[in-house]
Amino acid sequence: MKPPYLKEVDRRGNLVVWIVDGTYVRTHIDEEFTNFGQHYRFPYIPVNELWIDREAKEDETEFFIDHLLVEHRLMAKGASYDDALERADQAERNERRKAGDLQHATHNYQDLPDPAQVHDSLWKKLSNGVSVWIVNGRMVRSVFDIDFTEGGHDHVYEFVPHNEVWIDDDLEEEERGYVLLHELHERNRMAQGWTYTHAHAESSRLEYRCRHHPDELHDHLEAEGWA
Repeated sequence: MKPPYLKEVDRRGNLVVWIVDGTYVRTHIDEEFTNFGQHYRFPYIPVNELWIDREAKEDETEFFIDHLLVEHRLMAKGASYDDALERADQAERNERRKAGDLQHATHNYQDLPDPAQVHDSLWKKLSNGVSVWIVNGRMVRSVFDIDFTEGGHDHVYEFVPHNEVWIDDDLEEEERGYVLLHELHERNRMAQGWTYTHAHAESSRLEYRCRHHPDELHDHLEAEGWA
């Protein structure tokens, strides 16, 4: 396997911050790698490195660094991932508020954001009535769920409107089809009564299969209603 490193973007103490090829990491190392990571969450990352997935817009890097510094520091001292994540999310959320993201999406801090505010473009409306939207991932994370990654749908996220699937605009275009398959398959199974845990696990296996056999992607998408 080739190294996933694309460029070094920062150094914080003895930690080196790298932009990495997230598509490559998810295909060849760990399908569950998200927007960023550090050693105590993903052991294959060297202990003195912080990895951030290449962004399509490159406008959230500082938020992710702030998050990783807290997560890495606390877990290095023995904190559980859940406890470290909660603290790191709060630190990241504070920086997003300072940047004005919530204010841009609402008239005031008491308003609930309108989900349509994060719609970038309609990818496709399916024959079963489901609309697949490319959404502004930064705004979704800033105003709805800071842990939103890659995609989601109305059976998992209460803020996603009925009959909608969202795909993060920060994904590289070459990866969107695999995430789309995951979300459609997962949503269809949950609509049949499957639990999220069961549906997600099977969708991850199918996504992994297609990442390594891309010639099968189109057929599997058609089976999930993408025609």
